[in-house]
Amino acid sequence: MAALPTDRLGFLLSFRGELTGARIRAALGVEGLHPRNAMTLMQLAPGAMGQRDLAAAMEVDPSQLVSILNELETAGLAERRRDPADRRRHIVEITEAGTAALERIDAAVSAAERELFGDLTAAEQTVLRGLLDRVVVDAGEHDCGAE
Repeated sequence: MAALPTDRLGFLLSFRGELTGARIRAALGVEGLHPRNAMTLMQLAPGAMGQRDLAAAMEVDPSQLVSILNELETAGLAERRRDPADRRRHIVEITEAGTAALERIDAAVSAAERELFGDLTAAEQTVLRGLLDRVVVDAGEHDCGAE
């Protein structure tokens, strides 16, 4: 007899993941941004960084990052400039408008997380984070529907 879908951990995680992803995407939509754009702003929040370093931190191909940065620059949320010490290198930083947008995104994501994980104690959330970190996934081997 085949296992029920709720008995299959992979299925359960996938289903819950889709629902969680939809809720987080809705929260990110408060600024009308694609999740990858919001994630880029989050990476830039601590301070300016090199474009190659940013691509590595986000685990995206540099050509994909160019597209993301073009969108963010057009919206006035981030800017690129040449590194004066190495003209071949671009420095990327969040703008004041980007910081303000990120504050609104953070508030919306925090509210979504309170809804999603409100029944879990802080200790349980820590355990869940640790368990999820141990789930073996290599995004490079799968098409996760990222744009």
